[in-house]
Amino acid sequence: MTLKDTIGGAIEYNYAVAQNLMSRVSDDALGWKPESGTNWMTTGQLLHHITNACGASIKGFVTGDWGMPEGVDMRDLSPEDMLPPAEALPAVASVEEAKRLLAEDKALAHEMLASVSEEDLQDRIATAPWDQMQLPLGQRMLQMVDHLKQHKGQLFYYLKLQGQPVNTGDLWGM
Repeated sequence: MTLKDTIGGAIEYNYAVAQNLMSRVSDDALGWKPESGTNWMTTGQLLHHITNACGASIKGFVTGDWGMPEGVDMRDLSPEDMLPPAEALPAVASVEEAKRLLAEDKALAHEMLASVSEEDLQDRIATAPWDQMQLPLGQRMLQMVDHLKQHKGQLFYYLKLQGQPVNTGDLWGM
């Protein structure tokens, strides 16, 4: 098994579980967020974030295109600009929109993985605008799968807090 196989399998698995969890969200719940604490995303914002938590960032590592407007370098942004408060984050208008965007992001992740060689994954050094540590491209890609996985888990707990009948099997795609 190659590193490409490992990354590709992780992409397939985590997107499938995320899509299944999204299917349990009602459009009526898109405005819901936890009542205690601060700086929580609404469910709609979380769904939007999940739809670009992996593929879009993998594209940034592979191509250097982080989706910023012309002339803006992410390395020049302040931490507040790079990670705005939850209230400033975009939200999806519907679960169907989230599922469509998730499928597009998954396709992008696979496209970017297909565009690099096994050697690139192991030997090409990649830094992130938010983290200048030099790591192999394959490790950076797996970090982005972990980013998706983290927010997939967040959605699982949002559903539990909303009283939806989810269990550990739903979190792990069983």
